[in-house]
Amino acid sequence: MDLKEIQNLIKFVSNSGVAEVKLETGDIKITIRTTLEGNTPDITYVQQAPMQQTLQQAAPVAPAAQAPVAPAAPAVDENAKYVTIKSPMIGTFYRKPAPDKPSFVEVGTSIGKGDVLCVVEAMKLFNEIEAEISGKIVKILVDDMSPVEFDQPLFLVDPS
Repeated sequence: MDLKEIQNLIKFVSNSGVAEVKLETGDIKITIRTTLEGNTPDITYVQQAPMQQTLQQAAPVAPAAQAPVAPAAPAVDENAKYVTIKSPMIGTFYRKPAPDKPSFVEVGTSIGKGDVLCVVEAMKLFNEIEAEISGKIVKILVDDMSPVEFDQPLFLVDPS
């Protein structure tokens, strides 16, 4: 099952009015749940991961509760001049092509259009994520070997 098939399945489920769909293919298990709140459907996508990844995913949730702090507004202004590179798919984020190789990019690395920034593994396929702009990496927003969601910010790039 490839990314296109999963996206089509998600669209089908959200348009059908079904509350929950479970799909098992080999060692991949996908559950899509929809709930209606008012007129807006709320869709939750869950992909079963090994226990180690599940524990890593739970850890970043706690700092998000501390986010509403007064100095948050200036941080948004600082990051407004940067371009955010987002994940084009759900999967596992890798900063290196292999465990014994150096990272594709580090903070401060100058990048050009088409340079490989990272790899996102989805269903045992390793997809190279390339830069769509030139600039300098300002911040890496995801830890190595962490699960990422579709459209999740991965990097901040200074295009100047």
